Amino acid sequence: MALHLAASAIRRRGPLPLLPGSASARAMASLFGHVEPAPKDPILGVTEAFLADSSPDKVNVGVGAYRDDNGKPVVLDCVREAESRIAGNLNMEYLPMGGSIKMIEESLKLAYGEDSEFIKDKRIAAVQALSGTGACRLFADFQKRFLPDSQIYIPTPTWSNHHNIWRDAQVPQRTYSYYHPESRGLDFAGLMDAIKNAPNGSFFLLHACAHNPTGVDPTEEQWREISYQFKLKNHFPFFDMAYQGFASGDPERDAKAIRIFLEDGHQIGCAQSYAKNMGLYGQRAGCLSVLCEDEMQAVAVKSQLQQIARPMYSNPPVHGALVVSIILNDPELKSLWLSEVKGMADRIIGMRKALRENLENLGSPLSWEHVTNQIGMFCYSGMTPEQVDRLTNEYHIYMTRNGRISMAGVTTGNVAYLANAIHDVTK
Repeated sequence: MALHLAASAIRRRGPLPLLPGSASARAMASLFGHVEPAPKDPILGVTEAFLADSSPDKVNVGVGAYRDDNGKPVVLDCVREAESRIAGNLNMEYLPMGGSIKMIEESLKLAYGEDSEFIKDKRIAAVQALSGTGACRLFADFQKRFLPDSQIYIPTPTWSNHHNIWRDAQVPQRTYSYYHPESRGLDFAGLMDAIKNAPNGSFFLLHACAHNPTGVDPTEEQWREISYQFKLKNHFPFFDMAYQGFASGDPERDAKAIRIFLEDGHQIGCAQSYAKNMGLYGQRAGCLSVLCEDEMQAVAVKSQLQQIARPMYSNPPVHGALVVSIILNDPELKSLWLSEVKGMADRIIGMRKALRENLENLGSPLSWEHVTNQIGMFCYSGMTPEQVDRLTNEYHIYMTRNGRISMAGVTTGNVAYLANAIHDVTK
């Protein structure tokens, strides 16, 4: 009886704790002993260092998020209105694996055109994704699963996470020349050589607009030449479109590269994000689409994209999808959004002009034309890592060591200070 009671008590309490110093305890302790701390993300590490700095003069031009002219985060009025319609009125049930149908429909209109024949013919396989990062990762996994012998050509330079995404999906990577350091513009000759020399049917990652980190985009004529050469080589273009509307202030203009490829008869892939152009950074709202040969193929591809998403996260989040759907479905709210996204783009364009003018007025011997020639959130300044270190150590100005300036962090209040510091470390 006593043994029975003791056994019952043990079952209720669970297994006995390991004795300190025992072989079992040492084995458990060493199970993860070989795990080293991961290297800090170069972009997020900049923000950490900025927050730890107590200087009243500190400036953060490293973060890739929009700020108003007071350096404060912004929630768009159209987003506030959409949220007020959601609160207390809509449920928070699971979305289908493929996400919000309404959000997907509106996203496709933005990318492919309001009256796109491809939408009407149901040739596009599309799913809601966890912003642009999630869209890229879903496609990378799809590429690996169904075209296991393929590789991806990625521009040099690019957003650093692109390499992580295709690496973790185990897709082999090649790079192609994109940026020309001497001119601080596009290396068009190098880009075209890469397209011509790549094996037929290669996958290429392209930035649809506002290239990150350089802010350097091909002209419309250059896009047409790129598309033509892709057609000759039967390459597959995968567009990462993180800044539609945010680059020029006009979503149609910012989708021009995609429209050119569509006109030329390409099948394409596209990752869309609403982080920048709607300020939905933390909502992780995005869309992945793949233009297929016909409706039957689109149905098959979508089913496989959903199958890949299922063990990752089951269903995408609902709140951001509701916000996007409400804004893009309501003519008045969409008009307000178009006005607000243009306002964000115009402020950044204005700060580019101000930074260049301040540098030129200081008598800098260098050319700063690239500051206004580039477009979007980032300016690839051309500063060296050592010059960036001086900016941080002497002026408490924080940016990534590749010299990328987030123009969203430049304001009328700090642009003169920033220009003076840049002039000092570059003269």
